[in-house]
Amino acid sequence: MVKFNSLGLSGLLVLSLAACAISPQQPDNVGELKTDIIAYHQSGNYAREIAAVDAEAEAYILEHANDVAKPALVLDIDETSLSNWPALRANDFGYLPDAPCKNLPNGPCGMKAWQKLAKADAIAPTLHLFNVAKANGVTVFFITGRDERGRASTQKNLHRAGYNGWKALFMRPAGTTTPSAADYKAPARIRIEDEGYAIIASVGDQPSDLAGGHAKRVFLLPDPFYRIP
Repeated sequence: MVKFNSLGLSGLLVLSLAACAISPQQPDNVGELKTDIIAYHQSGNYAREIAAVDAEAEAYILEHANDVAKPALVLDIDETSLSNWPALRANDFGYLPDAPCKNLPNGPCGMKAWQKLAKADAIAPTLHLFNVAKANGVTVFFITGRDERGRASTQKNLHRAGYNGWKALFMRPAGTTTPSAADYKAPARIRIEDEGYAIIASVGDQPSDLAGGHAKRVFLLPDPFYRIP
């Protein structure tokens, strides 16, 4: 015969659920996080926080553009210069590299197919930063983890979105991987320095975009959608 203490079965269940609710080991619920992320994006808070970081970068560039002979700005592309929101939302924030992308706003929307469409919109505050930098004699470079095989569509998308007059686009060699994006992006910044430029600012949405040095200041944009090591 099963016996319960004076709390009874219902009391034990309440205590058990309460213990789970406060457990430091229990991660946040994925479904609830997705709902929060959508609300964050749709509320305008995401755009406002991006604008605040880009404004900080702009102020720094305007203050230091004349400190060196050949100042440079480095920009990441995805979720820094271009928004992949339609594909991210269609995939419910999953990563589908090789699926087709034919039914937006419904999924699936494979990332390679989406990038090939070259329809990503500019992230407006970053485009403004880009134009301010150019107007003040700062040369702009893009460094992206996109594969070299997507160069034509990436360049097309950048131009379509209004990014014109940049110096060079560094892309990951076709078919290669590294443990961290920093393992590829930091050496790319060194290549820019080897051409005589001083990178006064580097802007990205992933910590790995900015890790590894070779920039006077780094600026991290918000991105709750995914993390790249």
